[in-house]
Amino acid sequence: MSQSVDHFALLPLYAAAGTAILAFLADLFLARRGAVIATTVLGGLATAVLALVVGAEPGTFCTTGACSWVPTWPAATTAVLFAALTVGVLALSTPALREGIAPAGEFCFLLACSMTGGVVVAYAGDLITLIVGLETLTLPLYVLVGLRRFAPGERVTTEGTSASLTFFLISVVSTAVTLLGAALNYAATGALHLALLTPATGVFRPLAGVGVALLVIGLAFKVAAVPLHAWAPATYDGAPIPIAAYLSTASKLGGVLALAAVVARLDAQVVMAILAVVTMTLGNLVALRQTRMVRLLAWSSIAQAGYILAALALGAPGVPAALAYAVLFMALEFVAFAVVVALRPPGADGGLLTDYRGAGRRSPWLGAALVLSLAGLAGLPPGLAGLFAKLSVVDALVQQNWSWLAAVVVLNAVIALAYYVRVAASLYTAPPRIDPVVAYPVPLDAAPHPRLPVSRPVAVALAASVLVAVLLGFAPQLLFDALT
Repeated sequence: MSQSVDHFALLPLYAAAGTAILAFLADLFLARRGAVIATTVLGGLATAVLALVVGAEPGTFCTTGACSWVPTWPAATTAVLFAALTVGVLALSTPALREGIAPAGEFCFLLACSMTGGVVVAYAGDLITLIVGLETLTLPLYVLVGLRRFAPGERVTTEGTSASLTFFLISVVSTAVTLLGAALNYAATGALHLALLTPATGVFRPLAGVGVALLVIGLAFKVAAVPLHAWAPATYDGAPIPIAAYLSTASKLGGVLALAAVVARLDAQVVMAILAVVTMTLGNLVALRQTRMVRLLAWSSIAQAGYILAALALGAPGVPAALAYAVLFMALEFVAFAVVVALRPPGADGGLLTDYRGAGRRSPWLGAALVLSLAGLAGLPPGLAGLFAKLSVVDALVQQNWSWLAAVVVLNAVIALAYYVRVAASLYTAPPRIDPVVAYPVPLDAAPHPRLPVSRPVAVALAASVLVAVLLGFAPQLLFDALT
C-alpha cells in the first residue's frame, strides 16, 4: 500500500532538518565560526517563514480518519516559537562561541537538531510521531549541557558532565515510562492517532487508566514536574546559561504541547491535578531557599510548570489557557536568562544572588529588563504578560468549577512573591560598605562586580525578547487567537 506525500506541508520540517545538515557541512568545508553561526540563524529564520507560509493545510501520512502530520495555525505558531528560541539561544551563545569555549560546528548542529524535534512535536498527529519528536528535541541537549572546551591552564570542572549525565539518566527513565503508557493505552483502545484517541470502555478501562497515568507522568518529565523534577536545578546550573535558557523554554514548551495533546482527549484529570498541586507548591517552597541565580530560576520554572498543569487538569477546556501561559512564561523566562548572560562573563555560570547586588545601578537597562521579567513571572505589573497568564489559568479553573485548584494557584503565586521581590530588590541594593579583603570602608558607589560590555548579538536577543514580552502583555488576545 502506498500513499501520496504532501511535501509542501513538510516544508518547515525540511527547513529545520536542512539547517542542521547545512551547519554541519559549513563547519566541515568552511571551518569558519561566523559562517556556521550565520547558516544556523538563516536556517532558523527560514523555518519560521515556511511555517507561516504553509499555515493550515490538509494533513499528510494519513490513514482513515486521521493523519500523522497535521499542519494547523497553532502548529505553525509553535513551530515559529521553536525557531525563534533557537535563533535567540544561538545569539546568547555567540560570545562564548567566539572565545572558543564551545565548538561552533557541533553546537550549531546539535541546536538545529533540537529545533527539528520541536517542529515535529508541533505538527505531530499521533503518539509515535509525538514521542519521536520529543526525543529528537531532547537528545541533542544531553550533549549541549556538557559541551565545553577548557583552555590550557584553566581549572577543569565536572559540573557540566555531571549535569548532562543526570539529565540523561532521568530522561531514559521517563522515556521508558512514556512508551509503556502509550503501549498500554494502545492495547486497550487500539488507537495511536491523536484524532482517534478516546477513553477506553468495558473490561479494558482499568488497563487504559494505568496507561494514561504512565503516559502523563512520563511526559511530565519534559516540563520538570514532580516527581521527575530533580534533574532540572542541577542540570540548569551545570549547563551553559544559554542552554539552560533553551531547556527552560523550548524543552518545556515541547512537553506542554505533548501533554496538551494527550489530556485534551483522554481522562487524566486526577493525575494532572495531583501533579499540579505538588509541583507548584514544592517548586515555590524550595525556591525560597535558593542562593544561586540559575537554581532559583530552575525552581521557579518548576513552580510555573505547576500552574500550566493546573490548567491542563481541566482537559480540553483548559488547553488554550495552558498553551497561552506556556508561551507567555517562555517569553519572560528568556528575558531573565538573557539578562543573566549579559551580566556574566562569557562561559561563566549563573553565580550567586549576591553577585547581582547593585546590578540595576551599574546597568539600568539590564536591571529594568530583569525586573520586568521577575514581575511578569510573579504575575505583577509591569509584567502584564505574566499577569494575564495567571488570570487566564485562574479564570479557566473558576469557569469549570475547580475553584479549589484556583485557590491553590493564587496561594502559590503569593508565596512566589517572596523570592521574586527579593531578587528584584537586590538589583538596586547598595554594594557592601566594607571591603572583604582589606576590611576598610569603601565608597557606596564602588562596584564589587564591574560593569561588563554587552555583545551585540546578546543585546539584540534581549531587546527582541523584551519587545515580545511587552507586546504580548498589551495584546494577549493575539496569542490566544494564534493558539486556537
